[in-house]
Amino acid sequence: MSRKRRMFDIDMPDEQPVTFPAGKPEPPEPEPAREQRRGPMATAISEAAESSRERAKLEAQIRAENDALAQEHVRLKRAGLITDLIPLDAIDTQKLIRDRKPGPDYELAELVESIREIGLSNPIRVEPAGEGRYELIQGWRRLSAYRALLEETGDTEAWGRIPAGIAARGDELERLYRRMVDENLVRKDISFAEMAQLALHYAMDPLTEENDPEKAVAILFKSAGYQKRSYIRSFIRLVEALGETLLYAAEVPRALGLALSQKLDEVPGLAAAIRAEFKDWDTRSIKDELDVLRRFAGQGEEAASNAAPAVKTAPPPSGKARTTFQIQRPQGSAKCTAANGRLEIRLPRDFSAIDRRKLEAAVRAMLENLE
Repeated sequence: MSRKRRMFDIDMPDEQPVTFPAGKPEPPEPEPAREQRRGPMATAISEAAESSRERAKLEAQIRAENDALAQEHVRLKRAGLITDLIPLDAIDTQKLIRDRKPGPDYELAELVESIREIGLSNPIRVEPAGEGRYELIQGWRRLSAYRALLEETGDTEAWGRIPAGIAARGDELERLYRRMVDENLVRKDISFAEMAQLALHYAMDPLTEENDPEKAVAILFKSAGYQKRSYIRSFIRLVEALGETLLYAAEVPRALGLALSQKLDEVPGLAAAIRAEFKDWDTRSIKDELDVLRRFAGQGEEAASNAAPAVKTAPPPSGKARTTFQIQRPQGSAKCTAANGRLEIRLPRDFSAIDRRKLEAAVRAMLENLE
C-alpha cells in the first residue's frame, strides 16, 4: 500500500528592507521626518532665532523711515511750512525792530474785518524761543489784528490762538530783517519814512554788525532799485532830525521828504525851528503837519515870508552829523549813536529793571564826565 505525500501552504513574510551587513548606518531620513523627530527645545530655539531676525529687519526699516521723516520735518520747519495754532500770549515781538512807528494804524481796522469774515489766509511766522514761547519773525499786523479781535470779543476759543508757521531757530538776523523788508516792499502803503526808520533801527540794533544806517539800506533793500534806495537814504536825514517830533512821518510824500532833507542840509537850525513849531501841538491833524512841513521846505504859499524868520536860530555846533561806536559789555555789544541833541545806547538789556536812583546816578556821572 503506497503513501501519498501531503502538500502544505506556507505564508512568506512581506519583503523587508535590507539592513545587512550588521552595523551599517541607515540612509538619512527625509526632511519632514527629521523635523518630526526634533525635540521641542530645539524647535523653540529655531523659531525664536527666526523671529528675532524678522524683528531686527522690521526695526531697521522703521528706523530708516523715521530718519527720512525727521529730515523732511526739519526741511519743512526751516522753510516755515510747519504750521500750528500758537497762543497769542506766548508770542514775543522783541527780536526784530519793526518798520512801523508805534501809533494808530488806520488800515488795521480793514484787516480786522477781513479776518473776522473770512479768517486768516496767510499764517504768521515765528521761531521757538524756549520754555514754550515764540518770537515773531513775520506778520506784525496780522498778529495785531488777532489781538484786537481778542480784546474786542473776549473769545479765546476763536481768537486766542493764531495760525503760525514755525521756523527752525538759527537764521541770521540779517536774513530775518531781509525777509521782513521784502514782505513789506510789496505793500503799497509802506512809506519812505518807515523804510528809513527801519534802516536806522537796524544800524542801532546791538546784535547787527552794521552801524551806518545808509550802509544798512544796501543790506536791507537789495530787492529795491538804486533810485528807491537813494530816496530811502534821503529820508534817513529827515527821520534822524524830526522822527520823534512828527506824528505822521509815514504820511510825508516822497517829493516833500526829499525837499525837506535837502533843506535840512542847507539851512542851519531848520530842524530846531520845525520842532519849535510843533511843540505842545499834539492835536494837529495830518494836513496841519504836512502844511507846516511844506512851508519850511519852500513848497507852501507863504514859504518865502514865514520860513526865513523861523530858522534864525543859533547854528548847531560844528562836528559830524552823527557818530556811532560800539562798546563790548558782559551783556553784549552796546551800540552808541551820538547826534546833535541826542545820545542813544542800544544794549540787549532791560534798563527798566534797574533801580531808578542807580540809573539816574550813572547817567549823571556820564554827563558830568562829558563836560
